[in-house]
Amino acid sequence: MTISRRAASLSRTVVATAMGACLVAGCGTLPGGSGGSGGTITVMTFAPEGTGATNMPGMTGMAKAYERWVNAKGGINGRKLRVLTCNEKNTPSGAADCARKAVAEKAVAVVGSYSQHGRAFMAPLEAEGIPFIGGYGVSSEEFQSPLSYPVNGGQSVLIAGAGHQLGRVCDQVALVRPDTIAGDTLPVLLNAGLRANKMADATDIRAAEDSADFKPQASEALAHTAGTGKEKEKEKGCVTAVLGERTETFFDAFRRTDPQRRKPQISSVLGSVSQSLVDRTGGRESPFEGAYITSWYPVSSDPVWEPMRKVVTDFAFGDDTVDPDDSGAQTTWIAYTVLSEIVKRFGEDEDVDARKVKRSLNESQPVKTGGLTPDLSWRYQDMRAVAGFPRIVNGQVTFQIVQSGRLVAQPGEKSLDMTPTLVQAPRTA
Repeated sequence: MTISRRAASLSRTVVATAMGACLVAGCGTLPGGSGGSGGTITVMTFAPEGTGATNMPGMTGMAKAYERWVNAKGGINGRKLRVLTCNEKNTPSGAADCARKAVAEKAVAVVGSYSQHGRAFMAPLEAEGIPFIGGYGVSSEEFQSPLSYPVNGGQSVLIAGAGHQLGRVCDQVALVRPDTIAGDTLPVLLNAGLRANKMADATDIRAAEDSADFKPQASEALAHTAGTGKEKEKEKGCVTAVLGERTETFFDAFRRTDPQRRKPQISSVLGSVSQSLVDRTGGRESPFEGAYITSWYPVSSDPVWEPMRKVVTDFAFGDDTVDPDDSGAQTTWIAYTVLSEIVKRFGEDEDVDARKVKRSLNESQPVKTGGLTPDLSWRYQDMRAVAGFPRIVNGQVTFQIVQSGRLVAQPGEKSLDMTPTLVQAPRTA
């Protein structure tokens, strides 16, 4: 009995010693909690990669570069940042899998991610109270869920902004867009911008999201905008395509379908057309020369982007998916800026978890993003009365044009808040 009691006592001593050592080393800290000063905060960024439709590898690449940069300078307020990445695969199941992984790893937030499948990824996050900060803005749930904290107005303000941009110069407009649930909202939003300028509605032309042959859509767009007869020839036709990575393929087909070089004005939105695409297709000789582009942010040559460019240069480590001109990388940078500013508002020894981050986002004073967006705040009083998009807090767009191979600010056009236009638009979600 004495030997048994001594063995039990020794066992308890060893266990207690091991637990104490583990606590000192920090191995008892939950992956999603900070564990106080010097702890670790886990977050996730997901985006589609290697798919037949839109891919956004620059978003996860930017997230990892931000992780390396912020940890090299001591973390966020003394807390190490742990960034998980996930391939969303452009499918509902892929989006749901990424969200469930964030839950399993006890992430305090999902940050700067891309997915069209909002219903699939928001449900698991909502069930665990995990906030979704700064998604790209292609799913309606990002502007409806109380756990979503968008940093831009998403596709809705871009498309409405494109309508405003084209409504000032066009007599007829054709829209080529994906034949998807997300794509179904685009004509309504574009028409809202056109109507604000007393323009007729655009011709709605659908295309399979993963199509490689856009000749039928190109022929239809040309027929609706090139016109025939003397009166029609005097009118200005415009073609806008919002097809993600397939936008280049469409406009290539469109050029080949226009042998008479009638050249309607072409346009798109940032994300479907980017500086890297213009560079890749010839720069000054690019077929996108003269194209109108609507964006959320200042032009990429603006000095306000210099901090992000330095991080990409110093911490992307040759990752050619991270393009500082890419709107996905830019959105991710802004989203992580928001996360960092929110975490800095916690005390150094205060635990950080998903619910505390959510509460801080709901209650905190506006977050500054270094001039990249207006100050951002998601308090109840900051929400806009936009049907279907109640979480929009930033409806600003900028108007750009491709000149001499560069995306530059469109002369005579200042940034514009599209919220009033969206308030007047029919419900789209």
